[in-house]
Amino acid sequence: MYEAFFGLKENPFTLSPDPRYLYLSPQHREALNCLIYGIHEKKGFMVITGGIGTGKTTLCRSLLASLDDSVATALIFNPTLSDLELLKTINQEFGVRMGRGRGTKKRYLDALNAFLVQNFATGKNAVLLIDEAQNLPHGVMEQIRMLSNLETVREKLIQIILLGQPELLRLLALPSLRQLNERITVRYDLKPLAREDVQHYVEHRIATAGGRTEAIFVPGSCGRIYRASRGIPRRINAICDRALLVAYGKDLRTVDRRIVRTAIRDIGPGYLTDAGPGRTNRIVFGIMVAALMAAVLLLAGYGYLAGGFKWPRL
Repeated sequence: MYEAFFGLKENPFTLSPDPRYLYLSPQHREALNCLIYGIHEKKGFMVITGGIGTGKTTLCRSLLASLDDSVATALIFNPTLSDLELLKTINQEFGVRMGRGRGTKKRYLDALNAFLVQNFATGKNAVLLIDEAQNLPHGVMEQIRMLSNLETVREKLIQIILLGQPELLRLLALPSLRQLNERITVRYDLKPLAREDVQHYVEHRIATAGGRTEAIFVPGSCGRIYRASRGIPRRINAICDRALLVAYGKDLRTVDRRIVRTAIRDIGPGYLTDAGPGRTNRIVFGIMVAALMAAVLLLAGYGYLAGGFKWPRL
């Protein structure tokens, strides 16, 4: 809607995980390098975790775009599957032909193993990526562990990457999944962007959309965006998209702190901010103090009415 007004070829702040728009902050670059290393060295299991909107899915799509034809890939983005459905979907993603017959777990595993052996014989690698892995049922997790047994004497036939929210770490820490957890050799936890990275992130997306990075968001506006978004890319996108729309509506070709403030107000603070650990502790402490004072006053009032209450001597 506002793209032509700001000299952009497309909307730079959509929420779709377009790998072209991945901003390689130091930590995102490190996470991507960890995955590439794990794939080429055939490490088996890898895990990438991060909060909602920190860029895991975009990182995943960027990784897929960077791999050449020597790597067969399968992407599972709907992990709420049974173990049999998972095997069927993996085979479909790899292009494994099953032939006629009943689709049993053994037939799917045998077909997948045959494909991986043939893939290995031609000098190729295979990578399975599962997004939103924190939603995987326990039984499916065990099935994924069994997939890691598909190997030669020296190397893994398939590299498995799990991407998910921090709940994934708690899931993997369960005693029943200890064998799976111990097989994970590459781990990385994505954090929100640092304050200095937010401006670079915004400029990167505008440049990718064909715009002039110094012409739209004026100095100071990105600081306000950082405070409201807490460095989470998805929230940054929501604020910037709304800010450009507000500026467009006011016939303004630049976005300053006032426009950003309006955009934040329009979106609503409930979407953008949540209570961090420090603020949460202060809130809980305040509630406890208020409850204690209320109890003291209640007891004092009761004692006064009963005629026997006296304030303690300190």
